[in-house]
Amino acid sequence: MFKRSVVFAVISALFLICGCGKSSKEKSFTVGFDADFKPYGYVENNQYTGFDIDLAREVAKRNNWKLRLKAINWDAKDMELNTGAIDCIWNGFTINGREDAYTWSSPYVDNSQVVMVRSNSDIKVLADLAGKVVAVQTDTPVLKALKEGGKRAGLGKTFKKMVVSPNYNNAVMELEAASVDAVALDIGVAQEKVKEGKFRILDEVVITEKYGIGFRKGNTALRDQVESTLKAMVADGTAAKISAKYFNGRDCLIIGK
Repeated sequence: MFKRSVVFAVISALFLICGCGKSSKEKSFTVGFDADFKPYGYVENNQYTGFDIDLAREVAKRNNWKLRLKAINWDAKDMELNTGAIDCIWNGFTINGREDAYTWSSPYVDNSQVVMVRSNSDIKVLADLAGKVVAVQTDTPVLKALKEGGKRAGLGKTFKKMVVSPNYNNAVMELEAASVDAVALDIGVAQEKVKEGKFRILDEVVITEKYGIGFRKGNTALRDQVESTLKAMVADGTAAKISAKYFNGRDCLIIGK
């Protein structure tokens, strides 16, 4: 009897330590993103912020998940995802051309690829890029479109040179320094940059694309949970408020509508 009591006491103590038989470990949700991609994800006052970051925060909050934000090297995004270092890529991530590489959420933002030039540039239309030096970010749909075999290869062939930059900030710095004549980039990022008054966007669009959240192939359970939560945020107006914060009052979300 005494031995039984001791065993029972030990088991009871273990249950208390472990949370009464239930795991006390909080579920985490790790989002990989490019920290130089304003307004979707960037650093401000030593904190990660941005449109996609705020959406992810709200999704994690509603699911009682601990959000972990991981700024990644864009070239290493697939390794980060496939090794489990991150749960998804959520940062103005283009679906077009990558349809079979990931398990995707439904598109949540329409996005076009445009060309940005200095305010005093004589470049007015895409045809004026002939003989010019144009910068693009590495591993982006617009780079693929402009390269040989791409949808806009004809346009790309007219350039004097195409400079591949590691990130958009670097490309824009080169534009400001007049090291390049133009930058091909996402319209959301371009609209953010033109606020500085140094640049303008050409009216013609290079390509049209859609953004989605990319998960590891086959991870439909997490994809479905995140998408369901995001749609609920759209339905109750929370997502629109987040969008308005970063896009001059505009609701740019298309998911769930």
